[in-house]
Amino acid sequence: MKTVLECLERGASYLRERGVEGARRNMEWLLAQQLSCSRIELYASFDRPMTEQELAPLRGLLKRRGEGEPLQHILGTIEFAGREFLCDKRALIPRPETEEMVELTLQLDLNDQLQVLDVGTGSGVIGITVGLSLGERCATTVLTDISSAALALAKENADRHALPVNCIETDLLEGVVGTYHLILANLPYIPEGDKETLSQEVAHDPDTALFGGQDGLDLLRRFIPTIRGHLKSCGWLVLEIGLTQGPEVVALAQSAGLDPVRLQHDLSGKPRFVFAQAP
Repeated sequence: MKTVLECLERGASYLRERGVEGARRNMEWLLAQQLSCSRIELYASFDRPMTEQELAPLRGLLKRRGEGEPLQHILGTIEFAGREFLCDKRALIPRPETEEMVELTLQLDLNDQLQVLDVGTGSGVIGITVGLSLGERCATTVLTDISSAALALAKENADRHALPVNCIETDLLEGVVGTYHLILANLPYIPEGDKETLSQEVAHDPDTALFGGQDGLDLLRRFIPTIRGHLKSCGWLVLEIGLTQGPEVVALAQSAGLDPVRLQHDLSGKPRFVFAQAP
């Protein structure tokens, strides 16, 4: 009968042979999921024999991961900014750089009783994390998405964290009324021509959450010119963008009457975010 450690090592080797990045860490998560324990608890159980009843479903999880299904979809959750969120094929898997977007947003000079709007919310992690982090300073959190499935996932995540939200199924700002102190958006910005270059994991995300037209900017060209009607005086627009899109997105924000507008780099030094303020 195999021990937990033997299963970990064999499973990690299986994933490594199939090109899975972070194979051992992936196998630790799969084992912890199957044994209903934390990864720390897993280390304390290395000598414990595993039963066939435990091994059989684990083989299925391992096969799915080896075939490129994202770990987050298999586990059904993801950790984002220190909180656990539901994660499945209804929405984009949140990326680590998006955590940076949230961190930078919370460093802005923001007032109390804030109205927060997350456009194209997907799983809701951006708007929910900002709303939770602001605490009593956040008066309203509104989440929008064109996908009813993604919006349902976002509502489940808000409920999971006991954050009251208003969910609106709409295309960008079309169904949104009122003005906001803070508008956040991580809209699809990958050029359609890059589809064949994406990893197996990214290919599991919905196309509508990834691609933004020929150069990736179709949605931003529609969205940014309409922003002034929904942004309060001195309110902020915060965007995550593609690495080559900074100059055009900055120009779009300036043409929309926002000032100042700044292009912000992520921790790896890449131009990843745009921060723009209404006069």
